[in-house]
Order: sequence, then structure tokens, then C-alpha cells
Amino acid sequence: MIGGFYHYANILLHDATGRGTSTVFLALLVTGVSMWIAWRDVKISARLMLWIEIVSVSSILLVVALVLVRHGWHIDREQLGLRGMTGSGLRLGLVLALFSFCGFESATTLGAEARDPLKTIPRAVIQSALLCGAIFTVCAYTEDLGLRLAGQDLGTSTAPMRVVAEVGGVRMLGEVIDIGALVSLFACTLACITAAARVLLLMSHHGLAHGSMRTTHARNETPSRAVIATGIAAVLPVVILAARGASGLDVYGWMGSLATYGFIVAYALVCSVLPRYLRKHNAFRPGAQVIPWLAFGAMLLALAGNLYPVPEGPYGKLPYIYLAYLAAGLVWFFWNRKGKEPAVAESSGS
Repeated sequence: MIGGFYHYANILLHDATGRGTSTVFLALLVTGVSMWIAWRDVKISARLMLWIEIVSVSSILLVVALVLVRHGWHIDREQLGLRGMTGSGLRLGLVLALFSFCGFESATTLGAEARDPLKTIPRAVIQSALLCGAIFTVCAYTEDLGLRLAGQDLGTSTAPMRVVAEVGGVRMLGEVIDIGALVSLFACTLACITAAARVLLLMSHHGLAHGSMRTTHARNETPSRAVIATGIAAVLPVVILAARGASGLDVYGWMGSLATYGFIVAYALVCSVLPRYLRKHNAFRPGAQVIPWLAFGAMLLALAGNLYPVPEGPYGKLPYIYLAYLAAGLVWFFWNRKGKEPAVAESSGS
């Protein structure tokens, strides 16, 4: 998200002034502001993200509607026929598609801070999945159609919605959407730090992270140290890549793919234990025996499809980086658990 932010920020700055600015500065700026808001008050961050996304998504949907109206109400059979699709392209696209969809469950990290969480949290998760899935589908269809009508390639366009806006006859909205994309990427950076800090807080309570991460601010009641740690962890690799000349889209693709491997594994593990969890809590339904395992299989296929055959270029190194990262996490987990077993046994004996 930070890489996407400095990509769009430099596009807008170049259009306005004829020149861009330091990508490292932009990365530090968006992370610093996000950390401050996440540290200050989760209500402020939640409301701010909501209004930012309302404006951004409304502008995009307006452009989508205009393009579809101008094209006429008939189906783009060339697109639905999957013309030009390759197995390699599908594998890489699947990871980025999952990355774009990740976060629909972020509301679950705010369970202790929401009103009536047993009702509002499930409702937020389900509605986010359905609404985002519908919007993604319509936008993907329209972007592919619009770029083709403009004689351009969606895969190489640096600002596709601006091109789609021109096709829809509302060029001005293209710049509005770019601004919306910039602000939306800021909101997503804020959302990631807000959610991840609370995951880190919970890990600290279970002994999987340093005890200082469970500290909450006396006045703001936010996990202040976890927010700082999360922000630093998020911006550090981006700053290194930006300093080495990596473009925002490259950072977005590389870090997004790497992160998605983690999401895929987490989603798969949750699906695998869900039937047992539901039985334990007397909430098991017939569909729970089928749907979780279908989802588990889909996650494994998505992961396997990107591990073999290994993609070319930097993307070919990402699976190995992730596997090393996963192995380090497992070693850390078992080492911490081993260190606590004697203490637990001694406590039980007492």
C-alpha cells in the first residue's frame, strides 16, 4: 500500500508541477501520518477510512457506469471468452486478486472496541465480502473493456482508471479517481497498521511477541507500542526498495504477493479447523462440513500454483523468501512454547 501511495503521489505531483519528489520521503510521510492516527484514536481512523472510501468508490462507480452506458447494454463476449489468458498470467493474477480482496475480515480485530460485536462484526465481514466482490467484478470487467476500447494494455497502464474515465467522456473524473486512489491507499495503509497492531497486541498476550507490545496508551486506549512497531515493520522494506530505485508499482506487486502468501496460509488454516471449532461450540451445520474444505482446497491450489512452476524474475524469488519467513516464524513459535512449558508444569504442580 505504501508503494502504491508513492506511485500515485508522484503521478499527481508530476501532472501538477512537472516533477515528482523523493519516494523515500513519501513512504515515510504516509506511514508517519497513519501511525499517528492509529495511535490517537481508533474511532477517528475508522470514520476517516469510511468517508475516504465512500468518496473514492463513488467516483469509480460513476465512471464505470458511464463507460458501460456509452458502450451499450451488450455483453463483451471477447472478454468473457477469456481470450489471451495464459496459465502463467492467471497464476500471477490470482495472487494479486487475492491481495486486493484481503482485509475483508479486518473488522474482527476490533471486536473488543465495537458496539454489540457479536452482531456488528459478523455483519461487517459478510457485507464487506459480498459488496467488495461485486464491485471488483464490475470494475475488472469495465477496466478491461475500457482499456481495449482505448487501444491500450491494462497490464502496462500506470493509471488505468484515468484512461477509463476518458473513454467514458469524463476526463476530469480520471484525475479525481487518481486522487481518490492516492487517499484510498493512505486509508489502506492506516487500516493495515490499525489491524496489525491489534494482532501484535494479542500475540503479546499469548507470549508470541515481546511483553511491551501489550502496552496501551493511558488516554487513547490504543496499543501504542504495537502501532509503532507495526509502522516501522511496514515502512522499512519499502524505504530500502525505494532508495534502490524500485517503482511504486513494483513494490506494490512484490510486497503484495509476499503478503498474500501469508494470507493464503492463514485463510487455509482457519478453514481447516473451522468444522472442529463449530462442533466444539455446538454451532455445527451441514454446510460447515463442505464449504470450509472447498475453501481450503482453493487456497492450497492458489498457493501451489504460484510455487510451481516458479515464476520468472523477482516474483520467482518471493516463494522462497516467504518459505524462509514462515520457517523462521515456526521456529520462533516452538522456541517460545518450549520455554514456557517448564513454567506451566511448575505452576500446575504448585
